[in-house]
Amino acid sequence: MTKTSSPYGWRTVETCLTAEIRDGQLSPGQRLPPEPALMARFTVGRHSVRRAVAALQARGLVRTLQGSGTYVRPAAVLEYRLSERTRFSRILLDQGREPSGRFLRGAEGPASPEVAEELGLLPGAPAYEILRLNFADGVPMNLSAAWYPAWRFPGMLQAWQAGRGASEVLAVHGLQDYLRLRSAILTRLPSPEEASWLDQPADQPVLVVRKVDADLAGAPIACSETIWAGERVQLLVDNAPSPRGEAPGREEMTDVDR
Repeated sequence: MTKTSSPYGWRTVETCLTAEIRDGQLSPGQRLPPEPALMARFTVGRHSVRRAVAALQARGLVRTLQGSGTYVRPAAVLEYRLSERTRFSRILLDQGREPSGRFLRGAEGPASPEVAEELGLLPGAPAYEILRLNFADGVPMNLSAAWYPAWRFPGMLQAWQAGRGASEVLAVHGLQDYLRLRSAILTRLPSPEEASWLDQPADQPVLVVRKVDADLAGAPIACSETIWAGERVQLLVDNAPSPRGEAPGREEMTDVDR
C-alpha cells in the first residue's frame, strides 16, 4: 500500500524551512536540499514539497534557478539612517524587518583612556562594557560593544544578566530619551571572532560606527563601537535634527537599541 501524506504536510515543510532561514541554519545563497531529501525528512509527497517551495518563493525567501536548484535569497540590504535620534528597532520595523538582539557578555571594569575621554570620566573610573549581537529577521546585522558610566547606572550589568532591556534601567534613572552627539564611520576587515559572530567571511570588510550618546542636557551616557556586516547594510547620514517634541515612545527604546 502506498503511503500518503497529510494534505497539510506542505505547511509543516514551509514552517520549518522558514524558521531555518530566519535563524540562519539556511544561510543566504545556500541551496535547499533536493526534493527527495525533503520528502524523506518530512515524510511528505513531492506535491507537498513543491507547494511549500512555491510558498517560500511567493514570500521572497527563496528563488529557483532552472537546472540548478532552489536557493535562499540574500536578505535585502538594510538602509540604516544615522541621525540625532537613531533607534535600531524603529528603523527595522519601518522597513518591515523584525529586530532582535542577544546579550553576549558584560563586565564592569576601569574605563580605558579612550572610553573615559568619551564619557567625561577620570581615567580608570568604573564603566560597564556590554557586548550584543543584533539581528534583522534572524540574520546577524551588527556586533555592538557599548560602555556606560557605572556611577550613573548602578545595577545595569545585573539587569543585562537577568535578561532585562537597557531601556528599563535607563528609565529607572530618569532617562526617558537620549540623543546622538556624534558618529564616525570607518571600514576594516573583521577579526576571526567578529566574522564568526556575524556569519560572514573573514576577508569581507565590515563597516564600523563609533558613536557617543548623551542625555538631553548634553552629558554623555554611552559610547560604543558597532561592527556591521558590510554587505547587509547601507548607512545613510541624516543632517536634519529631530523635532525636540517628538521623543520616541518607550516601545522604541528596546534592548536592541543599546
